[in-house]
Amino acid sequence: MDRANGSLFSGFILLGFSNRPQLETALFAVILVIYFLSFLGNSTIILLSVVDPHLHTPMYFFLSNLSFMDLCLTTCTVPQTLFNFKGKDKTITYGGCVTQLFIALGLGGVECVLLSVMAYDRYAAVCRPLHYMVIMHPQLCLQLVITAWLTGFGNSMVQTALTMTLPLCGRNRLDHFFCEVPVMLKLACANTFINEAELFAVSVFFLVVPLSLILVSYGHITHAVLKIKSAQGRRKAFGTCGSHLLVVIIFFGTLISMYLQPPSSYSQDVNKSIALFYTLVTPLLNPLIYTLRNKEVKSALRRIIGRSTDSRKS
Repeated sequence: MDRANGSLFSGFILLGFSNRPQLETALFAVILVIYFLSFLGNSTIILLSVVDPHLHTPMYFFLSNLSFMDLCLTTCTVPQTLFNFKGKDKTITYGGCVTQLFIALGLGGVECVLLSVMAYDRYAAVCRPLHYMVIMHPQLCLQLVITAWLTGFGNSMVQTALTMTLPLCGRNRLDHFFCEVPVMLKLACANTFINEAELFAVSVFFLVVPLSLILVSYGHITHAVLKIKSAQGRRKAFGTCGSHLLVVIIFFGTLISMYLQPPSSYSQDVNKSIALFYTLVTPLLNPLIYTLRNKEVKSALRRIIGRSTDSRKS
């Protein structure tokens, strides 16, 4: 019996890869290591961005928000996944599922908008260097970040309400390792055409539009980089832009393949693998590609370590 029809509904069963217990055991170890590294990398970026005055710039303000968002996303999904993979109890309460769906969907929307904001920031830095600090003034940066968070979670509130009010007719077995809109739509026992159409429209807004803006920004950046006379300067700029675009392609590519297809055509094993990518791999790649390869971050890390060593000696 579902929640709309009575109080017997206690929660959902997250099947994950329960038909392959050996795979779950291996994934448990892999996910645990990735989660630890992602937590360490993103926490380091947030700490450095706060305590080092040299990193009090628009770029690192956006990056610290991205890192905080990645920390929240992995913490929202990974502990439950690890618990289900390790033990026989694979249930999640109704309230837990609603919370997980709301947070994960909201954070996904925030990241889509934030990545497009960061692409615009790089465009301003490369193509308008003399006017950069005038264009990206602190008030605008704060407004852009607030807009990203409000837009992402505003959409999530609507999507979660529409999804979790669908009748389930007693169905509670989710062929996934966390609660996600397409999987919930497939579980419903009513016509979900309106929900699917609405989800498609929202996905275009949060995926196709930001991705288009990012590609346009990097198109302008590429044009500006080609004008650089120094071959070493061009290589450095293309290396940075290429690594940033790699993260964008992985993140948006996985989400587009998940959300811009009808639930009836889903291959669950494929989509579970895709979900692992954007909930685990992307949060790990973000700190590695965006900042931990960056000389400014390495210098900030050395300064922090140096200060802590000096304080111990004194």
